[in-house]
Amino acid sequence: MPTPATATRRPGRPTSLPASASAPRPAHRTRFRPDIEGLRAFAVLAVLAFHASVPGLAGGFIGVDVFLVISGYLITGLLVREAVTTGRVRLGEFFSRRARRLLPSAAVVLAAVAAAGAWLTVPLRRTDLENDVVAAALSVANWRFVHQRTDYLAAGQDESPLLHFWSLAVEEQFYLCWGPLLALLAALTARAVRRGRALRPVAVAVTAVLTLVSFALALRWTGDSVSLAYLGTPSRVWQFGVGALLALLPWHLVPGPRVLRLLCGWAGAGVLVWCVLRYDASTPYPGYAALAPTLATAAVLLAGAPGRGPGTPSRFGVGRLLGLRGPRALGRLSYTLYLWHWPVLVLAEARYGTLDWPVRVALTAAAVLPALATRRWIEKPLRHNRTVSELPRRGLALGVASVVIPVVLALVVGTTTLRLLGPATPVDMKGLPPGAVTGPTLLARTAGAAAPEGPVVPNPVQARKSFPPDGECEVAPAVTSSPPCLFGAVDSPDRVVLLGDSHAGQWFSPVLSLAARRGWALQELVKQGCPLPELSVVNPQLGRTYHECDTWRKDSLERLAEGPRPRLVVISSLNRYTDDERALLRGWERTLKPLRALGVPIVYIEDTPIPGRDVPACVSGHLTDPEACAFDRKKSRWPDPLARKAAAGSLPGVRTVSVNPVLCPAAGPTCPAVLDRVLLYRDDTHLTDVAAVVLAPRLERLLTEAAGPDGGQDAGGGEDGGGASREGWTTLLDERFDGPAGSRPAASRWLYDKGTCYPGCPAAQWGTGEIETMTDSADNVRLDGEGALEIVPTRRDGRWYSGRIESRRSDFAPPPGGVLRIEASIALPDVSGAAAAGYWPAFWTMGAKLRDGYTGWPATGEIDVMESVNGRDAVFGTLHCGTLDGGPCREPVGLTSPRQKCAGCRGAFRTYAVEVDATPGAEEIRWYLDDRVYHRVKASTTGREAWDEALSRGQFLILNVAMGGALPAADGGTPGPATEPGHPMRVDRVTVSTREGAS
Repeated sequence: MPTPATATRRPGRPTSLPASASAPRPAHRTRFRPDIEGLRAFAVLAVLAFHASVPGLAGGFIGVDVFLVISGYLITGLLVREAVTTGRVRLGEFFSRRARRLLPSAAVVLAAVAAAGAWLTVPLRRTDLENDVVAAALSVANWRFVHQRTDYLAAGQDESPLLHFWSLAVEEQFYLCWGPLLALLAALTARAVRRGRALRPVAVAVTAVLTLVSFALALRWTGDSVSLAYLGTPSRVWQFGVGALLALLPWHLVPGPRVLRLLCGWAGAGVLVWCVLRYDASTPYPGYAALAPTLATAAVLLAGAPGRGPGTPSRFGVGRLLGLRGPRALGRLSYTLYLWHWPVLVLAEARYGTLDWPVRVALTAAAVLPALATRRWIEKPLRHNRTVSELPRRGLALGVASVVIPVVLALVVGTTTLRLLGPATPVDMKGLPPGAVTGPTLLARTAGAAAPEGPVVPNPVQARKSFPPDGECEVAPAVTSSPPCLFGAVDSPDRVVLLGDSHAGQWFSPVLSLAARRGWALQELVKQGCPLPELSVVNPQLGRTYHECDTWRKDSLERLAEGPRPRLVVISSLNRYTDDERALLRGWERTLKPLRALGVPIVYIEDTPIPGRDVPACVSGHLTDPEACAFDRKKSRWPDPLARKAAAGSLPGVRTVSVNPVLCPAAGPTCPAVLDRVLLYRDDTHLTDVAAVVLAPRLERLLTEAAGPDGGQDAGGGEDGGGASREGWTTLLDERFDGPAGSRPAASRWLYDKGTCYPGCPAAQWGTGEIETMTDSADNVRLDGEGALEIVPTRRDGRWYSGRIESRRSDFAPPPGGVLRIEASIALPDVSGAAAAGYWPAFWTMGAKLRDGYTGWPATGEIDVMESVNGRDAVFGTLHCGTLDGGPCREPVGLTSPRQKCAGCRGAFRTYAVEVDATPGAEEIRWYLDDRVYHRVKASTTGREAWDEALSRGQFLILNVAMGGALPAADGGTPGPATEPGHPMRVDRVTVSTREGAS
């Protein structure tokens, strides 16, 4: 006998059908109740209509309550009558009957679903389905679905064709406990005089206590976690208990006129119909609202209870209607019909997409055919077979076989599918180029290079588990305050704050990378499903207004106001909690007010596209054609009023950045699910952590430009004049190298070095043994027309030529007690091996005094921001100072860093920088690769005299590609016949900025 119910109350989400309501006819029972079969028919019709999304019947999920009460009533009556009659409960026989009645039919459906799923569903969905089969066969499906629905991070997956098995699991768990409990009570009261009357009061007391405790738990969980309340066994026991009390108490002896019982039955039926018509997805369930259908079912059962005298049911009662042939026939079929109808609906939609309600009704009706076949050839023969029913162990063996067969089938299909998809091992990104810092592509490419080939990364199995590595810091819905959650340099007084919901949390890895490169701490304040703008929303996991979100938001803002002042606040949030743009902006204004009061840069990362589909599942079915999983651009990109307002400058102190031009290019009506082999989404809304890591260089650049290189510097300002910026920073130079292809860099800011040495210098070949001649020809120095400078070594008639340019300004120095930052975005020549022998690209500075006669090196100072030789996947930085032989800078080698591995530096833009920090007590030079500090030289190392001489009197910048010389030769490479000319060093941008010292 089925007991339909729902896991959620949205249309199309299943209720489920516990089977105990249709218990086999016991040897010891009162007269047959045809009205109960009719009551089952009403319940299953309500559930089927609900699942078919029939308009006006949104409350059909209350059918589960009807069946649970019926189950408690029938099973308790059966067991107590046996105990009273025989003095004991034969548990072997009890479980044997249950196994024969329920498990074979369920096994047939599970096996059919496992087989059909292998044909109708995509591979990743297939693995989920096979796990569902195992859980359903083992009668723990409800707890599997509880986990999925209470885990915010597991959201976004398609519905299971076996979701309706949760109620069978609840029912069977009830049997496993209730039967032994009543058997124990029967044994304890077996020697009491008038043992029947001794058992019933004890059973009533125990049942009443369990019912009250369970109801209290249901009320609490309905407020804390609607999925746990709906699907959890403890919160459903009270409905079994209501039926059990109905069976245990002597209602037939209660005096009263027959009309009261008649009215009781019709009132109960009326309440049930009212619930079906009036309840919907917004009804808090199964809290107090579940009392109505539960007590109404009890009223109908009581009205038809057998008795004597005035209590005998009337022929005008509701039982007469329920006992008609049609309802009874449907009631007998209800178990197998419910088993079949939901898989038919879900698998059809998995194959053909979302279906309208008339089609769903037709499919539900079609499910009658396999339901009739299963009842005719499986359920009835095994239930009444003498050989099987003769001994309890045979029925139990049949039950075990009915569990084992679908489990084995599911494991075989699931294992085969996993082999097809690949393992859920850690993601290997070695085959991918690094993420592009700028440009239209996701991954870094050289000019004209095609997209990388190979399998998608991560594979669909890995994508499902590709979460940010932030542990428990993305706090769950019920939590109202974030833990400390500090990452990176946790002892640093400087920190960046990541604030928002899970769409902020998906940027954890890039922001942590930014913080780590600067030696800062990262503080994460992120809450699942909680809008950062001050909005009132309903949380689907809690099933009610999300009060915890409001508490958490207030707590987080107060902690930022009271705690150490951060360098940078990065915010992000899903932008579709409401489609009311005015309400959204008002909510943002209320949240941004205390944030702006902090007086630190605030950068808003615009929300990423929302696919609205289970992307890893789709890609698993289109591994060779991931373009098939692209999704509609308009539906995935909602208007973002905060981004518009911030971009217009209407929110001082708030900047906005976006990676969406790469994730969803403007051309075409769709957005890709896979880009440059990278599977972008882990579900229907969030990026994979792999995609976030690939986007890290780009996002770090955007954040730096928006908030400044030190968390407070504006990227704006004049090209070579001063420009006041936020937080006291001043931009001295911001060169973008814009201009037509083949043109020269701006003569107002750059000058050429020509020949083999400075005019009048004492050492030829630039003092280091280089063999090239520097020219001002466009063959060697030119703009590429796409915003980059190219310095190109060439070879003519056996001689090498190249380019070397200097900044006209030579006064770049830290202000007293302040900081100087010099930075460039550079792609090294894309050449390696023998073809790169002798290549020596560099970005460096020299002391201004060298322009006064070109003497005094190295005392005048030299900072090599970036050098690389012979096409190695490595770069390094150096400080030269003091005397030529030895001295504080160990000349002529200098204070050089260890070589930094940089596999993506050839052909891809990376950021190289130095900061000369003159802050009293902290004087040092710091070298950065993509804002990660990899080398430091302190003033205490060089001594005050050498430090001041080298660094306080101004520097000028140099960009060049040398060929040959002492450094490549020391590395084992000199230009030869195999060395290839024509591989340029490309420079995207050069910036110089200063920050004043504290007054």
